[in-house]
Amino acid sequence: MSKKGIITKTSNVNFEQTYNQLRTVIDNNPNLKIIAELDHQANAATKGLTLRPTKIIMFGNPNLGTPLMQNAQTIGLDLPQKILVYQTEEGAVKVSYNDPAYLKERHGIVENGPILEKISGALNKLTDVAIAQ
Repeated sequence: MSKKGIITKTSNVNFEQTYNQLRTVIDNNPNLKIIAELDHQANAATKGLTLRPTKIIMFGNPNLGTPLMQNAQTIGLDLPQKILVYQTEEGAVKVSYNDPAYLKERHGIVENGPILEKISGALNKLTDVAIAQ
């Protein structure tokens, strides 16, 4: 099932390996900084609730994000970038992220086409590494 503005890929490896590969590729990129990591499954467990493995990693590059916010400050709602890694009920591991083209439309960004293309390419590459064997 596709959702508007969300790009989702299926991983070829298990949940932990997918997340660890994603974290490593972001951490090893000198242009990116990990801002936060959330483990939704662990948070649910603190309230006695169950949730399949679900983690999100938030990261950014001010050289790319700042010009977007200078054009449309509301994009700050969607920045820093986030990639969600989760396991479906069927056991498949997925990675999802916001499509930069959708963010352009959502926030009415009229400039910064090359920046959005660069972000789109980077997100595609990062997630390809995360889901690879």
